[in-house]
Amino acid sequence: MTGLFITIKDLFQSRKLLFSLAKNDFKNKFVGSYFGLLWSFVQPLATIAVFIFVFQVGFRSAPIEGDFPFALWLTAGLIPWFYFSEAWNTATNSFFDYSFLVKKVVFKISIIPMIKILSALFLHVIFIGIMVSIFILYGYYPNIYYLQLIYYAFAMTVFLISLSLITSSIIIFFKDIGQILNIILQFGMWLTPILWRYTMIPEQYRWILKLNPMYYIVEGYRDSLIFNVAFWHKYNQSMWFWGMTALFFIIGLYCFKKLKPHFADVL
Repeated sequence: MTGLFITIKDLFQSRKLLFSLAKNDFKNKFVGSYFGLLWSFVQPLATIAVFIFVFQVGFRSAPIEGDFPFALWLTAGLIPWFYFSEAWNTATNSFFDYSFLVKKVVFKISIIPMIKILSALFLHVIFIGIMVSIFILYGYYPNIYYLQLIYYAFAMTVFLISLSLITSSIIIFFKDIGQILNIILQFGMWLTPILWRYTMIPEQYRWILKLNPMYYIVEGYRDSLIFNVAFWHKYNQSMWFWGMTALFFIIGLYCFKKLKPHFADVL
């Protein structure tokens, strides 16, 4: 518990520095690129377009009940996944990218993974704005449930911090973690009900699906944007999600504390 309070204290005390570094990291992604920020939107939007074409044109079917536009349903599931995969991937390699800060004795390196996560969050907020605009163009206007997006984005960010503390600490000594992470993200996208509806699975097996913390997030985004379901109605899933997040956070703090003294030597 002491480590948890120290980490929270470090984040709070370094919030201005963290925001500044994250902003610079966000800008540096596009340095030397002619189209700059545009490239951050091209790949995600192209991915969404491909899936819409495959399901609606190729298979002539869409995994959603009723007459709600499949494009909106799919977008509501993919946008949080894009943030999750981008943030976890970059945060895992954050100590390599900021090795010059790791070697500074006075710098609180526990905030370094958060720099990458916050940088990815900036783009995620922009995507949420675009997504809401698309919903409006389709005739679906914001309501009170849209405010839950703040909660689910916050929950996903905390979950990302807990995961990145583990992977960013271990990858310095075991670089194969990067390849393992890519496999997890590749399989995770298909095992999470992003491209398909969870009701397609027999009811007696759905509890297995709900063990995946990202199930809670993806369904939460759709509950907020489409189904108008309040998050407190799923209190069992909320308890499971935050319990798993706390567990990963404790493991992450343990890994970070044990391995931190050797970071500078290896990097």
